[in-house]
Amino acid sequence: MFSVKKNVLQTVALLKAYGVKQIALSPGSRNAPLMQTFSQDAFFECHTIVDERNAAFYALGIIQALQQPVAICCTSGSALLNYAPAVSEAYYQQLPLIVVSADRSPEWIGQMDGQTLPQTGVFGSLSKKSVQLPEINNETDEWYCNRLINEALIACTADASGPVHINIPLYEPLFDYSEESLPEVRKIDYARPRKSVDIIPFIDKWNKLPKRLIVVGQLFQSPELTRLLESLATKSDCIIFTENLSNSVSPLFISNFDALLYAISEDQKENFSPDLVITLGGHIVSKRLKHFIRQHKPRSHWHLTESGKVVDLFQSLTDLVETDALDFFSNLLADISDNKKKPFFDLWKNASQQIPEPTDDIPFSDISATGDFLKALPKNSALHLANSSTVRNVQLFQLDKSIKVYCNRGVNGIESTLPSVVGFASVHKEPVYLIIGDLSFFYGLNALWNIQHIKNLRILLINNGGGGIFHLLPGLNQAPSLKEYVSAEHNIQARNWALAAGLNYLSAESREELENNLKAFTETKTDQSVLLEISTNMEISKKAFQEYYHRIKVTSN
Repeated sequence: MFSVKKNVLQTVALLKAYGVKQIALSPGSRNAPLMQTFSQDAFFECHTIVDERNAAFYALGIIQALQQPVAICCTSGSALLNYAPAVSEAYYQQLPLIVVSADRSPEWIGQMDGQTLPQTGVFGSLSKKSVQLPEINNETDEWYCNRLINEALIACTADASGPVHINIPLYEPLFDYSEESLPEVRKIDYARPRKSVDIIPFIDKWNKLPKRLIVVGQLFQSPELTRLLESLATKSDCIIFTENLSNSVSPLFISNFDALLYAISEDQKENFSPDLVITLGGHIVSKRLKHFIRQHKPRSHWHLTESGKVVDLFQSLTDLVETDALDFFSNLLADISDNKKKPFFDLWKNASQQIPEPTDDIPFSDISATGDFLKALPKNSALHLANSSTVRNVQLFQLDKSIKVYCNRGVNGIESTLPSVVGFASVHKEPVYLIIGDLSFFYGLNALWNIQHIKNLRILLINNGGGGIFHLLPGLNQAPSLKEYVSAEHNIQARNWALAAGLNYLSAESREELENNLKAFTETKTDQSVLLEISTNMEISKKAFQEYYHRIKVTSN
């Protein structure tokens, strides 16, 4: 049986019509009619997450796993505001998140009636579309309600995907659940346009600019795109930069460019600077690359995007190309001439091959523990990375091309990682791995509450007793406030929290202990999620990091 509220019925029926199956629900009374209606239809798979902030990131994890829109539903008042961090992440990572919020009747907003605030448009520019549904009393109200929901759901995936907000004022009484079925509803079908551009002007520019660089930002894995880029690198003199988050691995690409840019001298950099830069995908981790291109501006910079938004990351944008990257590179590849001589490619590739990965002789530290785990990581794994040190340390190592890498780089918040990977694991059948630091882990502890049903989660916690990355930032590393306030140093271990969450707890305080536990940690056929806590020394980790970069600097010069 369903709620009799007609705006609730329209919302739920249209989400079903759009194929939105996964719903993360947070308990409350004002949204009880929504939860009743979602939960009583077998089409929906409902997840109960008490904490709204974690619920929203949990939903982002499901989106990353399934690459489909996911809805979250909360009660009125401050509950909705707890969605804001995940909404911002979804906006900048272009993930189709649907926020459904219950609200009080409009006349009581701001009248000290309790649990009320102005919910309409609360996410501002971070939402692609925000609608407030009417209470339905007649056919016109029903048409208007239906139209608004369609508008929001179309906007969620039109052009570049992103979050939308459907706010539903609900008058009392709330708890009449006597409706026997969902209504027949009008779904407005949206014909997604295929965006293409005239390739001829770009061919002309390509031929006139011989030092070419393609930078691939964060993307879901696309073997077709990887093959196209490999063909470009084979046919022409161009270099292709990818990070682990690009999910595009090839021996023809350069993934250690961040370390390489550190290693080469300032007077060499002019030779390495490109005439043409082409960017696609999402965020780029490397600050050195951003600085390098801003200081050595190319003559031309093309940004490929389906959203049409101006993104001038390198302060050099000349062409905003609103098109699908696959189409663009296919057409480019078909019309450019073969280049047998590749001086720019050879320059970068030869320099890249001189940059070694961290070697096995470095002391037990954050870097060595990361490398040891990555060498043991099974092929075809789903690997999630926390922000800050983790995503940068993993970049020092070459991953197998079968590994799928995920990270919340939209706004880089440390609060997002743990709940997102829990959400991902809830719908993913195989083991899901996470590398996370201690501050990010303890920040997100609430995500581990009530997850005993999740058996495939593998958390590698590197605990160095604080925010280690802050000790590496010039200037900040000398501040008197560093240890207590900025780095938040501590001596807390995760054992009791892991056991309380129903996780199998493993620990390592040496390379030998880590090696002994990695086999159990990476075992794919287990009936319990696992946390492996690696305790490292912050000062030793800092020194190992500095010595690695000193070594590559000396080697390259």
